[in-house]
Amino acid sequence: MAANVLTVGEVARRSGFAASALRYYEGAGLIEAERSEGGQRRFERSVLRRLAFIRAARHVGLSLDEIRDLLAQLPAARTPTRADWTRISRQWRQRLDREIDALVALRDGLDSCIGCGCLSLQRCRMSNPNDVAAAWGPGAVYLPRRLREPVEESV
Repeated sequence: MAANVLTVGEVARRSGFAASALRYYEGAGLIEAERSEGGQRRFERSVLRRLAFIRAARHVGLSLDEIRDLLAQLPAARTPTRADWTRISRQWRQRLDREIDALVALRDGLDSCIGCGCLSLQRCRMSNPNDVAAAWGPGAVYLPRRLREPVEESV
């Protein structure tokens, strides 16, 4: 087997993704594999970079459709360069900044709630006595807006 071609098991070990996730991502058009004469998947070593990008993008909260759109901007005729990755990563920097802001607000809200010493669900801003938050709409309305957005379940 060529040095730059990996089996599904090798890619799973190197990437940390389950083989089933690799098959799913291939079916979803996020990664590509060739088939051996026996029909087994063979991946170019460069797929490891794509998988690292997928993992990072999922942690930021990008959907698989968004990830697919970004990956489609990479060159097909050559291995993507650092400049290629930088260009597409910049497109979700603002989203990452919003996610960080939402997590900081959540952390600070929990710190003030836990640190206040009230020990009272009637006065705690993180609780919802008498369901007063129902008037503000569906979901966990006390969370920062970014953390209330629906997320796509990962594989």
